[in-house]
Amino acid sequence: MKFLRYTLLLAFPLVANAQSFNNLPVITQKPPLHGRHWMAITGKPLAATAGAAIFQKGGNAVDAGCAMLAATCTMWDVLSWGGETQALIYNPNTKEVIGINALGVAPSGATADFFKQKGMNYPPEFGPLAAVTPGTPGGLFTMLAEYGTMSLSEVLAPAIELADGYPIEAQTANSIERGKAQIKQWPYSKKVFLPHLGQEREAPEAGEIFIQRELAETLRKLVAAEDAALKAGKSRKAAIYAAYERFYKGDIAEEFVRGCQEQGGLITKADLANWKVEIEKPMMTSYKGIEVYKLQQWTQGPVMLQALNILENFDLKGMGYNSTRYVHTVYQALNLAFADRDFYYGDPYFAPEEPMKGLLSKEYARERAKLIRTDRNDEKISPGDPYPFEDKENPYENLLNSRSMGALDGLPKDKTLDESLLESFQMGTTSVIATDAEGWVVSFTPSGGWVPACIAGNTGIGMSQRMQSFVLDSKENPFNVVEPGKRPRVTLTPTLALKNGKPYLAFAKQAGDEQDQLLLQFFLNMVEFDMTVQEATEAPCFKTYQLYSSFGKHERSPGALTLNSAMPAWTRKELAAMGYKLKYEDRTSGPVNAIYFDWKHGSFWGGSSNHGEDYGIGW
Repeated sequence: MKFLRYTLLLAFPLVANAQSFNNLPVITQKPPLHGRHWMAITGKPLAATAGAAIFQKGGNAVDAGCAMLAATCTMWDVLSWGGETQALIYNPNTKEVIGINALGVAPSGATADFFKQKGMNYPPEFGPLAAVTPGTPGGLFTMLAEYGTMSLSEVLAPAIELADGYPIEAQTANSIERGKAQIKQWPYSKKVFLPHLGQEREAPEAGEIFIQRELAETLRKLVAAEDAALKAGKSRKAAIYAAYERFYKGDIAEEFVRGCQEQGGLITKADLANWKVEIEKPMMTSYKGIEVYKLQQWTQGPVMLQALNILENFDLKGMGYNSTRYVHTVYQALNLAFADRDFYYGDPYFAPEEPMKGLLSKEYARERAKLIRTDRNDEKISPGDPYPFEDKENPYENLLNSRSMGALDGLPKDKTLDESLLESFQMGTTSVIATDAEGWVVSFTPSGGWVPACIAGNTGIGMSQRMQSFVLDSKENPFNVVEPGKRPRVTLTPTLALKNGKPYLAFAKQAGDEQDQLLLQFFLNMVEFDMTVQEATEAPCFKTYQLYSSFGKHERSPGALTLNSAMPAWTRKELAAMGYKLKYEDRTSGPVNAIYFDWKHGSFWGGSSNHGEDYGIGW
């Protein structure tokens, strides 16, 4: 069966939904999805088709999620196979939410001194020195083996067909053309991405069949490893892990390392062999009786939990959707939570231990909420001290005090919001959301290895650029200083929410440091303002830049605020008077992808922002 024949839903008609917030009719540019048996939503139309194909063959949501993950990684632009995968899975058999940590680690030799000696303030944004070890393959193998039902061969079939050649979309093709100067620095990338070398346009054209022979060969090697294990009498799970071994310890690993080091990278065979996926217990807080789950502090996910704890102290619904008071209060709560992120979050498998118990305590949130000024933006919001809420002393009290008094040298300088800073906050990735009638739910936010990517040898695999999310100086964050074997603190943050012990929402979005800002607003749109899931994904949001960017030069712009162009004049005037520096965009909602569980009717509602290429299919 071919995998590119399915017709996609979610075009762009204007649709009036029956249910609407504030009892007013609301027009959405996409219709909501409806399904009874399964639903698959992701950032690429063809990848959504891959998920649908797996569902139609009898797979569960984990199988379909892995197929969509494999397909999106094969379609480049915002991620590839050498990147990282962050996932939450709801297991209907145990009624538990499971965290999947498939983030790569800094390779051997990647120390703060190494980068400082090269005159760098941070690890680079692109190229082989930007790479952590690949995590997505291991994450996919682990999720499929532990929680799926199908073979690796079945799940990778759509991705292999895509690698053999698919009609490339304009967004990716144009991204390659824009990045071709960097791509030409790397011989293996140049061979794959620039089929028209020497012509005026060297990248593929939109709709051209884009062929990736080396990647297709790598994927077939993984299937061959599984097949050999099955023929040797191994179980389905053991056969999938045989592919894991070939990728991280076999001939694929050998060529990956050779190609990386040839181009100046640091990754060794030992780095790949020693890395492993972590299956974790996620973080959770409750908001008005709804349990909200996020991954641990190696992501920025707990920011949303902290913000919800703070906002629980306010009557948000009484303020009114996107009123001056509402925008101001949520903006300040986010800044308080992000200030803690910027100082305290890091790899939990490395010392020192992050004070997450204190950061996520309701008592700490109440104290932080007291700091919110009602009259104006506070540009001097700094990290708090959660240690007393764990009955401990803060080992970084002096550093914290110097930072709060603005007397700390070595932090990135504040700057006016411009296109370069805006781009660093909006760094793209994708999301994968799926569910099935049995009750499995997945929410993934994979990323890394985006265009312009450096491909490792003849593997066809683009290397991650996630090293840039480390810092080199403990003054910025003592928990996130680069070390070999350590994970950088990433922006990637899938979300699951349970209500009355059952799945309520699965949601995620792309775009770097924006993610938890807009996911928080999406969640509040539904919980506080009674929007449908599609209305909530499209509803106008706002964005703060007062946090430090996790990319590039790690800069920030205190008081900068992006509003939707539809914001009324009086709200603009009031916010400007409160010290905000305003910027406007026509669409500020996403892309958010989400599934709402309608237990009253026994069905699913799917939502996908009117923003980007995100699509979904339900049945």
